[in-house]
Amino acid sequence: MNSTTTSALNTSHAAAFENTRAMTPPHRPTTSVTDRVVVDRVAEQPIPGQSFGNCLQTVSRDKVYLRDTTVDEVRTRADRRAFVELPWRIYRDDPHWVPPLRREVHAFIDRRKHPFYQHGEAVQFLARRDNEVVGRILVSDDPNYNEQYGTNLGCFGMFECIDDQCIADDLLNAAAAWLKQRGRTQVLGPIDYSTNYPCGLLIKGFDTPPRIMMNHQPAYYQRLLENWGLVKSKDMFAWWFEDTNDMIGAWSDRAEKLAERFQVNIRPVDLRNFDEELHVFKYLYNACWENHWGMVKMTDAECDHLADQLRQISKAEMMLIAEVKGVPVGICVTLPDINEAIRPLNGNLFNYGLPIGVFKLLRNMRRINTARVAVLGVINGYRRRGVAELMILRTLDYGKNQLGYQGAELGWTLEENEMVTRTVKRVGGIPYKTYRILERELA
Repeated sequence: MNSTTTSALNTSHAAAFENTRAMTPPHRPTTSVTDRVVVDRVAEQPIPGQSFGNCLQTVSRDKVYLRDTTVDEVRTRADRRAFVELPWRIYRDDPHWVPPLRREVHAFIDRRKHPFYQHGEAVQFLARRDNEVVGRILVSDDPNYNEQYGTNLGCFGMFECIDDQCIADDLLNAAAAWLKQRGRTQVLGPIDYSTNYPCGLLIKGFDTPPRIMMNHQPAYYQRLLENWGLVKSKDMFAWWFEDTNDMIGAWSDRAEKLAERFQVNIRPVDLRNFDEELHVFKYLYNACWENHWGMVKMTDAECDHLADQLRQISKAEMMLIAEVKGVPVGICVTLPDINEAIRPLNGNLFNYGLPIGVFKLLRNMRRINTARVAVLGVINGYRRRGVAELMILRTLDYGKNQLGYQGAELGWTLEENEMVTRTVKRVGGIPYKTYRILERELA
């Protein structure tokens, strides 16, 4: 079963960009008789750090305004701050958006702190219009992914933009040009570094808040990305559990019979021997999703980074290992939905130098009533034996009856994974959000 896990990016590079007209989708018109139309930017050969071009907009039949948009690589502390702050403008009227902790986003794009940079490269770009930040994008190159799958692609992620096609085009052109200079011939996204981190464009399920480490975007992003020439690669589902029909009770006898028949033992992670358990986790994580679309093996550094995060927020009883005759064959990691706790903080742990947000966070953590099943997998050869169902039911039982959780998300799973879909539905999962990965060839 496929899943997403937790968070991670920055570098510096002087980009030599190619003709931006060639990067614009051929289906997009350059002129129109309508009252308002976006016209292709004037082709030019920008120098590093300069604008990709100007976007002409006709606002009436006899008036044309020249609107200058610059796209620059993030280099300075002020740039990084602007990169982090932009979502507060984009989502200010969205009641379901959860403001991330600013310090976490800064750490995610810090090449000195994030383990992705030990094997991959990434940069961020900012779009400005009249010196106001109006868009951002992250572009990354993961050689491990390309080696594992024999591909030649890079990824874009952390895309945020006002509803303006010209600005979106400029940002995506910047990302594409950076990848082309590195010899890549395809772009995939939205993916923050790799599918081990937040990924996917939300295309269904805008009416509920995102759970921990899941994306949330405006509906118009799909139009902006597709108008640039990106097309569907894969869809992914997030599932919701509430157990309103008492699936735990209905499945309890069946679960015991499955466990006895296939000699399955479900146990929590042993926190006293966490380092040893970490080796088991890494083995299971990489083995469960081997040869699954889009999943790249975690490095030791990435696994250690993830383990540190899990140790801080999860409980042993919600980190499960399935064994058959003592052999580890499956894993299930469920996280309290920290988004519930951080949402009221508006991104701040400190106010006026005081840890006011920290105290609020600790208080709010005790009031969390939902969770997210972030990792759920069974290695090949042990599937169709009820192992996944047993782990889900054990998680739901503990979360509902011991922690008082009222609901939980499981995500994400691939649309074509019918075996997983059947498994999740059998234990009461309902698909409630759809995410999409898009792709485009870089001619």
